[in-house]
Amino acid sequence: MKTLFLTSFFKQVAALFPQFTNQTCEGKTVCFIPTAAVPEKVTFYVGADRKALGSLGTTVTDLELSTASSDEIASRLTEADYIFVSGGNTFFLLQELRRTGADKVIVDQIDAGKTYIGASAGSMILSQDITYVTPMDSPSAAPVLAGDFRALGVVDFSVVPHATNAPFARAVANIQKLYSTTLDLRLISNNQAVTVRGDEVHTVTA
Repeated sequence: MKTLFLTSFFKQVAALFPQFTNQTCEGKTVCFIPTAAVPEKVTFYVGADRKALGSLGTTVTDLELSTASSDEIASRLTEADYIFVSGGNTFFLLQELRRTGADKVIVDQIDAGKTYIGASAGSMILSQDITYVTPMDSPSAAPVLAGDFRALGVVDFSVVPHATNAPFARAVANIQKLYSTTLDLRLISNNQAVTVRGDEVHTVTA
């Protein structure tokens, strides 16, 4: 059963996570992937989300895909209780997931029932295709993709994060204008999350 907790900014909704899992987070291990932030100049959200996970009682260890070996990636993703994919540039994230094979490992782990937590780029990457993200992120950060923006395909909808939060208002409006008639867009603010448990999909607010 798919168990997904998809956010814009995990720190803002961290209190909802234990309720979603219906269990204590104390002692759980988190494989934390900060890769999307590598090409970004502003990265404060990575540390904030990491700290928020720690405050729930979890043990958080980073897995930087751009430098990790394939064996390390497979073992770390398999052994952790939760997988957390942080925000940043969604196209760069897709490039590195695909290059390392982490995309397939993550999908397999999700299919096996492992809880996946996404923040911004980490939420959008589960869609069928991330072409819709172009108004928000630059594809130039991932030249290896060569325009092939097929994503992990875990969900049939497309999360649009930071829906009411600066400085993303114009980008979100553009995404709505371009894709609202062709995609199932799920707009969430920094204080909201899209939760998936099996076939049940909900938007929750902190």
